[in-house]
Amino acid sequence: MTPELVWFKRDLRVADHSPLMAAAKRGPVLCLYIYEPEVIAADDFSRRHLLFINDSLRDLDAALRERGARLLIRCGEAVSVLKALQEQTGFQRIRVHQETTNGVSFTRDRRVLDWAADANIEVVEYRQQGVMRKLPSRDGWAKQWQSFVTSPMVAAPRALEDASTSLASEKVQEPAAFGLEDDGLHERQTGGEAEGSRVLVEFLKARSRDYVGGLSAPGRAWESCSRISPYLAYGNLSIRAVYQRVVAKRRDLQRSRGQRDEWSKALAAYEERLAWHCHFIQKLEDEPAIEFQNMNRAFDGLRENAFNDDYFDAWKTGRTGYPMVDACMRALIATGWINFRMRAMLVSFAANHLWLHWRRPALHLARCFVDYEPGIHYSQIQMQSGTTGISAMRIYSPTKQAQDQDPEGHFIRRWVPELANVATDFIAEPQRMPLDVQAAANCEIGVDYPLPIVDHRTAYGAAKQRLHAVRKQAKISGESDRVFQRHGSRRRQSEREHWRGSSSPLRYRG
Repeated sequence: MTPELVWFKRDLRVADHSPLMAAAKRGPVLCLYIYEPEVIAADDFSRRHLLFINDSLRDLDAALRERGARLLIRCGEAVSVLKALQEQTGFQRIRVHQETTNGVSFTRDRRVLDWAADANIEVVEYRQQGVMRKLPSRDGWAKQWQSFVTSPMVAAPRALEDASTSLASEKVQEPAAFGLEDDGLHERQTGGEAEGSRVLVEFLKARSRDYVGGLSAPGRAWESCSRISPYLAYGNLSIRAVYQRVVAKRRDLQRSRGQRDEWSKALAAYEERLAWHCHFIQKLEDEPAIEFQNMNRAFDGLRENAFNDDYFDAWKTGRTGYPMVDACMRALIATGWINFRMRAMLVSFAANHLWLHWRRPALHLARCFVDYEPGIHYSQIQMQSGTTGISAMRIYSPTKQAQDQDPEGHFIRRWVPELANVATDFIAEPQRMPLDVQAAANCEIGVDYPLPIVDHRTAYGAAKQRLHAVRKQAKISGESDRVFQRHGSRRRQSEREHWRGSSSPLRYRG
């Protein structure tokens, strides 16, 4: 019997995997992963991504072997690899999950579909997100998303008939094979379906109690946030499985502790975040160009000709003279993760205080985030940079964020050791220390730790004035209305007001 090919990409799991189960029901299966040099060489890819992928591949191979199959690994351009494998095995059908990812992968998928059509190979694509292809309108999107995440999950196949036993397979490729050098990562999450499931269980069992209270402060967020974002990004966990497990836990809590229990309310808030996860990916699905150009074209030319490389270098290395900005950037570089509010602050600071066009900062952050999800990434980058024209302006005060989210300075002192001996009264603004206090703290500002590279009030005022002028013009021209019709949330007004009053992802200002 001719085998069917299951092409794994950003869906590295066996549970709730529709392509795998559908192929398993038909007979012999080829389970394939391709290391693609063009994807790995892209500006948004880094060593830390490959390390997480490699963990996931080892875990996936083990899960497949438990079921009688294995993961076939090849390296090369996707069409070339698929064509050679088809000649070896004669497969006539490829089963694969839909993706909404970066431009390199989008172009790759088009090439594969064109080749398959010419070769009379059937390609069957399955949804794995609450994202819809060729969506005619945002109206009714929330109901469609809800229908998807509450639909029955697909069980992992109990047994697989392997069609790859006579085929050569590459080994898991280490970063050096692709010239990926050390990028400063010292602590990291381990990839894989088994590890992702463990982290989710741990969150639901205990850590989710403090979800709402701890999600904004970078020190507390390390534990109070779910930390499953990379497992969603690489498909170790499906959004449908996560949603249903969260709902089940919340309902158990409501039965045992009451409807008004704070823990169950925290999980209800988390359910909302899962909806926003797909809401933002849908934006890139609907308009792939936002990876490269302003969502609202009225903002074209606003920052493109004013890029300051010295500012950019200071920002991306954590040497801006603003302790909260620097601590967050250094933590991100070292661990591959930082909480949502601090991500927003980093982008806002680069775009508004330093007046940097968002594209290069976006690529730097993409390489830093182990959980880099292009749809969420570029949508959020543009929101925080003010280039959507339909969202409230979000210009953070780094000093206020330090005072609000790290009042004792523990997080800052951990990640900016130059400030380890600085008194709490000065930790958010060390440049205010008198010289004798600097000497006592063994921290000379301008030598051991930099002076602020821009003045907050001046930069804030200039950014606000420039953005307001363009927003007004965008509204008059109708460009902002176009963006809203294509990308805007269709929440009822009462729901929007509820979110603005909560600690939701929509309330970024600080």
